[in-house]
Amino acid sequence: MNATVVGQLRAAGMKVTAGRLAVLDAVEKAPHSGASALHALVRDDYPSLSVQAVHNVLSDLAGAGLLRKIEPAGSAALYERRAGDNHHHAVCISCAAVEDIDCIHGEAPCLSPSDAKGFRIDSAEVVFWGLCPDCAGHPSDLTHPPTNEETP
Repeated sequence: MNATVVGQLRAAGMKVTAGRLAVLDAVEKAPHSGASALHALVRDDYPSLSVQAVHNVLSDLAGAGLLRKIEPAGSAALYERRAGDNHHHAVCISCAAVEDIDCIHGEAPCLSPSDAKGFRIDSAEVVFWGLCPDCAGHPSDLTHPPTNEETP
């Protein structure tokens, strides 16, 4: 892991631990993955790092703003390193693949609804559902979002 990541952890007031570095590296290599998939990526090098520990690390890192947690319908929580900007996601309704989609407006117009009904809006998520290029020729179920536990 590079010095930038170590600096990000320290700037967030977090200790630099092998578990945190391993999970950050795994998320970098496999964005839009859930805790179980990320655990599978780190368990050979860190056999003492349990799935629960990975969940805890992910929660801490997301809370510190070093990861973004997304929760598409029918999916376990997914994590990515791209945090703090205004981007959206496209999810394949066949294989559950997830891709980043840049916001056409750049800034966060999504945070200015026509009527917030008294809510103070802090964030918004836009998820586009459709078929990825690999599935476009052979959709398996076009009526419901995926129910996979996670996508690697």
